[in-house]
Amino acid sequence: MTSPVTLTLVGGPTVAMRYAGLTIVTDPTFDPPGRHGSGLTKTEGPAVSAAELGPVDLALVSHDHHPDNLDDAGRAVALDAALALTTAKGAKRVPGLVGMKPGDTRVVVGEADVTVTAVHAQHGPRALAPVLGPVIGFILRAQGWPTVYFSGDNSSVAVAGRIAADHPDVGLALLCMGSAKVINRGTAPLTLDASRASRVAAMWPDATVVPVHVDGWAHFTELRADAVAGLERRGLGGRVVDLPRGVKTHV
Repeated sequence: MTSPVTLTLVGGPTVAMRYAGLTIVTDPTFDPPGRHGSGLTKTEGPAVSAAELGPVDLALVSHDHHPDNLDDAGRAVALDAALALTTAKGAKRVPGLVGMKPGDTRVVVGEADVTVTAVHAQHGPRALAPVLGPVIGFILRAQGWPTVYFSGDNSSVAVAGRIAADHPDVGLALLCMGSAKVINRGTAPLTLDASRASRVAAMWPDATVVPVHVDGWAHFTELRADAVAGLERRGLGGRVVDLPRGVKTHV
């Protein structure tokens, strides 16, 4: 029997999670709507402000260099957290963040010791990796709690398959979906679409699946309703949790 995890969707890939007594935030984004970074447009502000969130024990930053995964206000949240983990290159760019490479682990003390493992992620086609830069995902594991997978901006089913082989016990999968597409980056999705996400979810047949990174930005081509409906059409309806924005949800 595992304890329920509490999730609150802030928007985009940003989820506040209560896990093993810790407040954990994925890919912090708290800026208002508008143009950000190199031309990305944010369409909705955060459903929960950084002040309402309160102290953060752990920030999981899949990558620091795209504003839909770490914006200006989100960077402040990450740097105020007791511990903020990201890629090795990201830690060099943002002093105060702690770098990890796939396979690295960190133990964070909560109600139970939480082992954080960095895992691979492939942001779009492999050929674009030098352009899009390094990305990681994370596995969280604690005694008495479900094992959690936060995919980061991984679009590769094959990469997820290797993660599933190493971590077959995932019980809660937060999948960055949205089928993100950006001008001058081709037509292939840079994050999971519903078809690929369903194949990833099939690797953990007992896991609860939570679509994130499906709202709040103009370059998402499969918004929340499309993502959830796509997963349901592929037989995952009973396992999908459609998080409402700003509402604490036990899963």
